[in-house]
Amino acid sequence: MKIKNIKYLAVVAALGLGASSCNDFLDRPAEDNYNAGNFYQTDEQCYQGVNYLYNSPWYDFQRGFIKVGEVLSGNMYWGSSPYLTFTVNGTDTDLVNMSYSLWAVIAHCSTVYNNLQASPASKEAREACMGEALTFKALAYFYLVRSFGDVPIIHNISDELNGAYNSKFKVKREDVYEYIVMTLEKAMELLPKTASAPGRIDYYCAEGLLAKVYLTRAGLSGSLNADDLKKSAAYAKDVIDNSGRNLLSNYSDIFRLANNTNEESLIAWRWQAGRDPWTQQNTLQSDLAPVGFDEWGDCWGGYGGPSVDLQDAFGIDVLEDPSSRTDIDTRRKATMMLPGDKYEYFWQDKKDKDGFTGFNVLQFCYDGEYGKGGPGEWQSPTGAYNVKHLYGNNYDHVQATGVASGNMYSALATHILRLADVYLIYTEAMMGGTGSTSDASAIDAYYKVRNRAIPTYWDKPSVVTWEDVWKERRLELAGEGDRWYDYVRLSYYDPQRAINELKGQRRNSFWNVNSLYKYYYDSGKWDIAEAAKKDDTGEAGYDTKTAAPNVTKESFTLPFPSEDVVYNPNLLKDPISCDVRTEYSY
Repeated sequence: MKIKNIKYLAVVAALGLGASSCNDFLDRPAEDNYNAGNFYQTDEQCYQGVNYLYNSPWYDFQRGFIKVGEVLSGNMYWGSSPYLTFTVNGTDTDLVNMSYSLWAVIAHCSTVYNNLQASPASKEAREACMGEALTFKALAYFYLVRSFGDVPIIHNISDELNGAYNSKFKVKREDVYEYIVMTLEKAMELLPKTASAPGRIDYYCAEGLLAKVYLTRAGLSGSLNADDLKKSAAYAKDVIDNSGRNLLSNYSDIFRLANNTNEESLIAWRWQAGRDPWTQQNTLQSDLAPVGFDEWGDCWGGYGGPSVDLQDAFGIDVLEDPSSRTDIDTRRKATMMLPGDKYEYFWQDKKDKDGFTGFNVLQFCYDGEYGKGGPGEWQSPTGAYNVKHLYGNNYDHVQATGVASGNMYSALATHILRLADVYLIYTEAMMGGTGSTSDASAIDAYYKVRNRAIPTYWDKPSVVTWEDVWKERRLELAGEGDRWYDYVRLSYYDPQRAINELKGQRRNSFWNVNSLYKYYYDSGKWDIAEAAKKDDTGEAGYDTKTAAPNVTKESFTLPFPSEDVVYNPNLLKDPISCDVRTEYSY
């Protein structure tokens, strides 16, 4: 958990105000000689001083966000990744970076919160910024407890600097959850009902997160806690009824650069396009897009892709003729690219061979003139490419933001908590652990999410089951770093169900899809047998040689980074109980 870095991080948080970024509400201070002693003097400085919490400290979590949330859960294929095969150990670089990043967030949030307490700025600005810092602190702990289980609590960085910060003990999960609840309750006391600018965290953003925390905690004892479910439902319903927010009418619009601060996005990492400082930027396109997708030579994600199992969930078979594909769920195209797909919001400065303005995925792969710098083949072994977290090329970036992208940086927001998630949280919580609900408001929340995705889905059901919501969450949030944490909360009270589903997934790859797709592009005909003859590589099909992953009850808790265990052997000891409301206060 990198506790050895807390002292360093606290100093950086106190003095490193230049880590803020400039665009929209994320303005940075104009001067470079500020420190905690002479900053936070005005309302503007308070907001500027908290802005960098929306990006920089989270930077090293980006790859772990995908590998844990999507690869481990079976939503994404990533070659021989240990997250695909459940063989992650404490030396894994992405695990180490993930842990470091989350503890960095906590250190920065704590220090900024402390600095704001002494500010002479207006009470309104000071408290709003303190509430933002506490919400991000709670979010970091929420990731930690769901990833690593029992973890230490670092409440006040200033106090830890004067104590034995290298000998902290783990705290039991149930107490960590209570600490998260306490932190969010305080954040809600401080936050305004309406944020000072679009994209900033307000009361309802923290409340939506609290609803998710209660839903997750509900199963922690081994059975679903009715009181936690009731609180989850109440908080979610307040967000739905009173936040003034609505679902966007077009699902794919949520993830476009021009809509970085859309009303559906409750909490997001709001990145900046630049590398000064390094860590303010979104680099996910590099990991998730095929070679040549942008002009910066920084994309290497084509050799992974949405899993075959996720394709199954969407009712898609990539071995079927694209012209006969029945594609009724609009989320599919916004989540994964398949042969035949075209995108009007990528490559808006180009026209394909048919005169279409935008991105033609097959022509990109096989036409070296249109797809200059492209792969020259279909790279993804699952037959599909990622869509979410991609911004397109530099023209697309400039059109949406007015500023250029560059090598390994964009300003595309990463949405962490969306209103649609809160709708589904409400429906599930209203079941009260019975496995279904006929409550009209709960059905309405579920229906709004599903009806947006499938516009022809007109008839509201009379009953919504847990299985309905479970699948809907997967399709709605696929690619957004969330699915693994649904399995974690399921494992709290029904581990065998979680194990069985993970073991039954199709986590493998297809083979020879490139031959099939190229034959289709060249001839206009979809013929698996003829495509195989053309390249003499065998028919395209499903490779079933990889065994099901060895998932056990222990699989739902990731190992601590090895270096942290060496530095603090107490992490190997049993966790302690902690009455957090007596021990800590804000």
